Amino acid sequence: MIQKSRTTKETDISLSLNVYGEGKSSISTGVGFFDHMLESFTKHSWMDITISCKGDTHIDDHHTVEDVGIVLGQALRDAIYPIVKVERFGNASVVMDEACVSCDLDLSNRPFLLCSLAVNGKVGQFDTELVEEFFRAVMFGAGISAHIVMQRGSNKHHIIEAAFKAFAVALRRALVQNERAGIPSTKGVL
Repeated sequence: MIQKSRTTKETDISLSLNVYGEGKSSISTGVGFFDHMLESFTKHSWMDITISCKGDTHIDDHHTVEDVGIVLGQALRDAIYPIVKVERFGNASVVMDEACVSCDLDLSNRPFLLCSLAVNGKVGQFDTELVEEFFRAVMFGAGISAHIVMQRGSNKHHIIEAAFKAFAVALRRALVQNERAGIPSTKGVL
């Protein structure tokens, strides 16, 4: 179990993470739609995640969403590196009604994000531009290279939820333990 916390003038976050869990979550960020996305991520990654965040949501949700991404990324980095005896690469396409989003990722210890989701505007009170901010914070904190790409869709809620689920499934697949993999790199280290 990895424990992380981060306190700034904008947010106070505590997080626990079990990468090889059962998909159990206890999420409270003060941002309802974001909580729903994190619960969905937890369920489909099969990780156990507890997150408590008190943020300056009276200003907006940006600091909460980005800072939770930072802390989750740091916890993932602690849990998965050094990479040994796992598949390393993962991919998934997730369909939610009319929406389909794919995620291809590499546990490379070299962060990169390509995020192509047509979700400008809001879902309820949630600013959709924060989705990319969250994913960027996670990938750069965790050292993951990921491409999250909308294949099709029109409903912003469906597109965003499919993105969180695709990331969850791709990450779960990349972390599948494989004794034959050794260190899955010709460099000998990741």
